[in-house]
Amino acid sequence: MALSKAELKQAADALLAAAEKAAPIAPLSDTYPGLTVDEAYQIQLLNVEHRLAQGRKVVGKKIGLTSPAMQEMFKVAEPDYGHLLEDMLAYQGQGLSCNRLLQPRIEGEIAFILKHDLEGPGVTPTDVLRATDGVAAALEIIDSRVRDWKIRIQDTVADNASSAALVVGARMVSPKKLDLRHVGFVLTKNGRLAGTGAGAAVLGSPAQSVAWLANKLGEYGIPLKAGEIILSGAAAAAVPVQAGDSIHLHVDRLGEVGCFFS
Repeated sequence: MALSKAELKQAADALLAAAEKAAPIAPLSDTYPGLTVDEAYQIQLLNVEHRLAQGRKVVGKKIGLTSPAMQEMFKVAEPDYGHLLEDMLAYQGQGLSCNRLLQPRIEGEIAFILKHDLEGPGVTPTDVLRATDGVAAALEIIDSRVRDWKIRIQDTVADNASSAALVVGARMVSPKKLDLRHVGFVLTKNGRLAGTGAGAAVLGSPAQSVAWLANKLGEYGIPLKAGEIILSGAAAAAVPVQAGDSIHLHVDRLGEVGCFFS
């Protein structure tokens, strides 16, 4: 049975309260057993609209579940997406307070900064490269408002694709002469190797990942807009973090980005 508007609002409010009180909740997919992925996106959008009404601004989008292993884990055949808001942007050297996070993890990614709008259907990786001002090394801090990360695809979608914050490197590089499939990632935590990967792990290519997003949103008449930051997806498994941890990411030919947690 489809969820009513009241139930969708109730679910959205529960996620908001979990974030504000730093008190995770039971999976929405348990509380509402019939919850569909489409309804989960409606819940996500309700909370985005709530934040926009408070004066915040969307600065981009994120793509998740881009690797075959993650899709197999969640038993889905395509990625998911969430919204990036301006208060999610963090800066190197500033530090991120763990007080605002529940059970954070971190991922290394490539961020696309757009100079032209992209709107599906029919967007190709080549179109993505033409529309991109530059790419940069980026870190995404993911978090779950669902207790112990016991999530299904509906839970992470409703929870803004489990996004919490992002840090974008200061160096922006044109992607036109790079084969992003072969770009390597090295992630360290407190000076020790925490993960490695390559662009090909991101839906075959980070540009293909962004093309997927443009085409998916195009089904709803929503463009990716010039100036937006698009996080294309993780090249390696997410790494748990806590107060005192320092993270550094090096992306071949794109540069470096780092952050620490206080």
